[in-house]
Amino acid sequence: MSIRARFETVDSTPSRLSAQVVSADGRRHYQEVRQRIHHTLLDRVDLGQLQKLGSERIGEELKTLVEQLMIEEEVALNDQERRNLVRDIRWEMLGLGPLEPLLADPTVSDILVNTFRQVYVERRGRLELTDVSFNDEQHLMKIIDKIVSRVGRRVDESSPMVDARLPDGSRVNAIIPPLAVDGAIMSIRRFSVTPLRMEDLLGHKTLTEAMARTLEALSRAKVNLIISGGTGSGKTTLLNILSAGIAADERIITIEDAAELQLQQPHVVRLETRPPNIEGRGEITQRVLVRNALRMRPDRIILGEVRGAEAFDMLQAMNTGHEGSMATIHANTPRDALSRLENMIGMAAMSMSPKAVRQQISSAVTVIVQTARLVDGKRRITSIQEITGMEGETITSQEIFGFRQLGLGADGAVDGHFAASGVRPGFQDRLRSFGVQLPDEYFDPSRRFS
Repeated sequence: MSIRARFETVDSTPSRLSAQVVSADGRRHYQEVRQRIHHTLLDRVDLGQLQKLGSERIGEELKTLVEQLMIEEEVALNDQERRNLVRDIRWEMLGLGPLEPLLADPTVSDILVNTFRQVYVERRGRLELTDVSFNDEQHLMKIIDKIVSRVGRRVDESSPMVDARLPDGSRVNAIIPPLAVDGAIMSIRRFSVTPLRMEDLLGHKTLTEAMARTLEALSRAKVNLIISGGTGSGKTTLLNILSAGIAADERIITIEDAAELQLQQPHVVRLETRPPNIEGRGEITQRVLVRNALRMRPDRIILGEVRGAEAFDMLQAMNTGHEGSMATIHANTPRDALSRLENMIGMAAMSMSPKAVRQQISSAVTVIVQTARLVDGKRRITSIQEITGMEGETITSQEIFGFRQLGLGADGAVDGHFAASGVRPGFQDRLRSFGVQLPDEYFDPSRRFS
C-alpha cells in the first residue's frame, strides 16, 4: 500500500490521534526509503566525478539514478515524494542534509542543533523550534565531519570541540561526547549572502544618522576602535560595516579564529589560527599571527575577536603606526571592555605595573563602541565612548552617544531613545585633518530619536 493510500484510509476515521500515528509512520517509512536508496547510491556512484558536473546535470543524474533504484526496489511513492526524495538525497550527497533548507532561508540568523532530535533557529532575534531533525547521532556526526574537514580541522573524542566555517563565511561551533552529555551539539552563526550596509542598520533602528556618520568618519580617519558587546549582539556585523570606510589602496590584514569577515577591499590578507594536531602540536595562536602580521607591512590590522595574550601585541601595533586598526571584544559595558583588555595583557606574562598597562590602553584605543541585543531581540548600539586619557591610575572616558532604555511596551518591545550626551568629542580635530566635518547638531543633547 502506498503512503498516499495509507493516509487516505486513516483520514476517513474520526480519530485525530490515529491520524497522527499514521502520519508519523509515513514519515518513518519515507526516511527508511531515503536512507536505503542513499546508501545504495553511495556504493554505486563516484561522488568525485559527480561533483565535476554542473548543478543542473547533477540534479538530472541523481533524478535518473533515484528513479532507477525505486523501480529496482519496487518503492511506491507519489510524485511529490519522488521529487522530495531526489532533493533530499542531493542535499545529503552534496550539501549538509536536513540543514540545507535552513541555510537557504534568509530570515534565519542562527541554527542551533541540540542533538540529532532537535533543531532551533533564530529569526528576528527570537528562537523558534523547527521540525528539522537528523536520522540518528551518526547522521549528525557525518554532517559535522563534512563541515570541519572542508577547512582542514577535525573533531573526535580526543578533540571534542571545534570551530569551523561554511563556504559563505558562516561560523560553526561543534561539541561532541563525552563533553556533550546527550549527543553532538552544533551552532551555526549565519552570514548574509549580501553583506549588510550602514543603511541597513539605520533601517533597523540599530543607531541614529548622527551615530552612523560619526562611525563612518572614524573609520575613514584611521581612528583605533574596539567594538564591545555580548554574544550575538552584532559585533562582527558592525566590524564588517565599518571596514567599508577603509580606502581601497590600504593593505588590510585580518586575523581570526575562524575566518568570517567579509571585507570588500581589493588588498586584504586573511589569516586564521590553527588548533593543535592529534599529538597536541602545531598550534598557531592569534598572538603568533599578530606578531607575524607586523612583518607583513600592514596599514591596518583587524582582529575578529581579542580574547587572550594577543591584546598586548594588538595595542603595540596600534601605538606604532598601524592606525585605524579594529577589533571586537566580549564585554557588557565599555568600562568592562577596558578591564578585560587589562586582564588579557596580564595573560601575556608582561611584568608591567597596572598603571603602565592602562597607559598603553589609553594611548592606543580612541573609541569604544558598545553593542547589545535587548530583551525584545533587537540589536542596538547602546554607547559610543571616547577614551580621553588618564587621571592618576584610572583611564578616563566620555560618552558621545547613547541609548536610554525606559521600559517595555505592551507588545514586549523595548521603549527607549537615542541621544547625544552634549559632549564635543576630542577626535573632531583628527576628523578635520582627514577632511571630515561633523555638523554641530549631531551632538545636540536635546535631539532624541526612538
